[in-house]
Amino acid sequence: MAIADPSAFILANTRLQAVPHTPEIRLWLADEITPIWRMTEEELGELGLPPPFWAFAWSGGQGLTRWLLDTPDEVAGKSVLDFATGSGLVGIAAMKAGATRVLCADIDPFCGAAVALNAQANGVEVAFTETDLLDVDPPEVDVICAGDVCYEKPMTDRVMAWLRQARRQGSRVLIGDPHRTYFRAEGLTFLAEYQVPTTRELEDFAIKRCSVFSLDATSS
Repeated sequence: MAIADPSAFILANTRLQAVPHTPEIRLWLADEITPIWRMTEEELGELGLPPPFWAFAWSGGQGLTRWLLDTPDEVAGKSVLDFATGSGLVGIAAMKAGATRVLCADIDPFCGAAVALNAQANGVEVAFTETDLLDVDPPEVDVICAGDVCYEKPMTDRVMAWLRQARRQGSRVLIGDPHRTYFRAEGLTFLAEYQVPTTRELEDFAIKRCSVFSLDATSS
């Protein structure tokens, strides 16, 4: 179902606020998950939809964002893909850290509008695609960032296989994850760990341990 005005929906149901672990960045975020989840289903006329990932700053993305802002040389002067971007948080951080261009990718029908609003709020420009990149070969970019992609086993397996293909093609792959059930550290190099503020409505703890990794070149 087509969305009449996704930007208006976002502005009406979220508020511009600083991201807890990266207060340098402000996003249009929801305060509670259940109300906006229900309103999203009503807006799309469909029940049983996934959570509105674009409306929250998830812990894996926050950790990866913190690392990019603190280690700007990783993306400065480089092309970056923010895979499964959600709110666009990581992609915005990459631009703030000096990336030459950033492509944010997500299949959620609200994400394009959310990323555009959030990029504008932070004074940066990013590109966006709603193409399901898992159906095609990874794009030729210097760096691929993937935060919070290990929350479901079939998706985790598919995403990690795609990211390994990207690594073999020459892209540096950075992953941020709060050690969810299906996350595996094999074939990854540890880069940093953070204690990320979150809410019990989203996670099982008020403070979530999140780690940042790079995917090894030899990972298979």
